[in-house]
Amino acid sequence: MTASVKSISFLHQRITGIWGRNLVIGFPLAFLLVFFLFPFLVVLKISVSEMDNVVFKDLLVWSDGLLQLKLKLSNYIFIAQDELYFQTYLSSLKFAAVTTALCLLIAYPFAYFMARSPADKRPALLMLVMLPFWTSFLLRVYAWKMLLADSGVFNNMAIAAGLISEPIKMMNTPFSLVLGMVYTYVPFMILPLYANLVKMDLRLLEAALDLGATPWQAFWRITVPLSKSGVIAGSMLVFIPCVGEFVIPELLGGPQTLMIGRVLWDEFFSNNDWPMAATVAVVMVLLIIVPLALFNKYQAENATGDRT
Repeated sequence: MTASVKSISFLHQRITGIWGRNLVIGFPLAFLLVFFLFPFLVVLKISVSEMDNVVFKDLLVWSDGLLQLKLKLSNYIFIAQDELYFQTYLSSLKFAAVTTALCLLIAYPFAYFMARSPADKRPALLMLVMLPFWTSFLLRVYAWKMLLADSGVFNNMAIAAGLISEPIKMMNTPFSLVLGMVYTYVPFMILPLYANLVKMDLRLLEAALDLGATPWQAFWRITVPLSKSGVIAGSMLVFIPCVGEFVIPELLGGPQTLMIGRVLWDEFFSNNDWPMAATVAVVMVLLIIVPLALFNKYQAENATGDRT
């Protein structure tokens, strides 16, 4: 009888555990399905649909007992053949990569300092990192316009100090665009790096120093590899939104800094060509998702190889 009770109890725990895991995994999956996959499928449908004034024609047409699937692929062909779209995608990827690299160079020392600071000082440092989020994103970007303008704060201070005789062109340049994006997204790089570095076992560094490693060797061979997951997470948090950024290129960029977010806006609201805008959006999402999927597959294969 006791064995039967134990087996029933074990079975109950097993079922409860399975249901619990399914619920924990199911909620994020349901969120992604509702708020990402379904809207993406709607955009994908629009990109292959014909537009008649403000109405999208059906993809499936029933006529004379024949079910036809009509897909308009001319927009994708046009994007593949048009040099302007290619340069725009390339420019977006380039500015996003430069911003990500600069954010990493700035954020890593700051996150390292935060992780090695006394425990009672860390909440204040975290507050400083998150403080910009208390102000409107739009206001912060507008503030950079006043700082970088030809008659702005930086130029006026430099002229008053005698460093320059005439204003330096800083607004509507690649410099102002990258500066604005680095300023905006550097907290997204600091936070995952700090969360990773603060959990690192410092005894590993002590052991490396005891074995004759220099502080730089210990940092490069232990700290950097152990913080790889934080670097990857922070880079993704910066790179992905930077590719489709619209507000910062619109306010701080210029003709030399055309990015795909601006093209999307023009297609949607200036040209009122929703199928083309949806096509641009689908290609942009694929440019981000496909490398991420390949990278995740590579990481999973490496993890499997390490376990074996």
